[in-house]
Amino acid sequence: MYQFFVQPSQIQGNRIVITGSDVNHIKNVLRMKTGEEIAVSNGVDGKEYRCGIEMFTEDEVICGLRFIREEGVELPSKIYLFQGLPKADKMELIIQKAVELGVYEIIPVAAARSVVKLDEKKAISKVSRWQTIAQAAAKQCKRAVIPEISAVKTMKEAIDYSGQLDIKLIPYELAENMSKTKEIVSSIKPGESVGFFIGPEGGFEENEIAAAIEKGIIPVTLGKRILRTETAAITVLSWLMYHFE
Repeated sequence: MYQFFVQPSQIQGNRIVITGSDVNHIKNVLRMKTGEEIAVSNGVDGKEYRCGIEMFTEDEVICGLRFIREEGVELPSKIYLFQGLPKADKMELIIQKAVELGVYEIIPVAAARSVVKLDEKKAISKVSRWQTIAQAAAKQCKRAVIPEISAVKTMKEAIDYSGQLDIKLIPYELAENMSKTKEIVSSIKPGESVGFFIGPEGGFEENEIAAAIEKGIIPVTLGKRILRTETAAITVLSWLMYHFE
């Protein structure tokens, strides 16, 4: 079943109005007909609105609400990924998989060892592109919300931003004691917000790790092997998804 996102104002009682680029996609790409069922989410309340297509206009698809799926598919905690900017198009893969695994927000971090250097204009363009990828991934895996891709932050800005969160972790190659990492993850309670920092290729510099620890971010290990930046992000999110679900 196909899923689409709308603004809350587009859900009008038992009537749901789809507008924008989704209209062309439904009519001319998917070639859907009246009577067919689709799923709609407003990106806010976590509910899935099942509705049937009733009518097409030039720039709208009018649907009738059939029922609301209340239980939702979102994790019981908001997960924030602070991702050091990687090379090439790795960020696109990370965003896609992170959305599938339940991330709530992704914060791109211009770390000291990030090879990619973005000026303000390029950063705005990249974030817009990344947000489009997040939206497409959210539709594909039937998320109830579209995870936000924040503006690119410096490491200091990212550390400060994480201050609002309940649990903050930073995988570090010099950290030891996997049992401690398991204990920390297993102790996270539903409803607690979780943030974790993943370094770019080459990892974080020692002064960045020290600054994070000073602000209460806990260093953890991901095991005996050194993981690529894109693998590390997916690994942590997989742990958290397993823990919560």
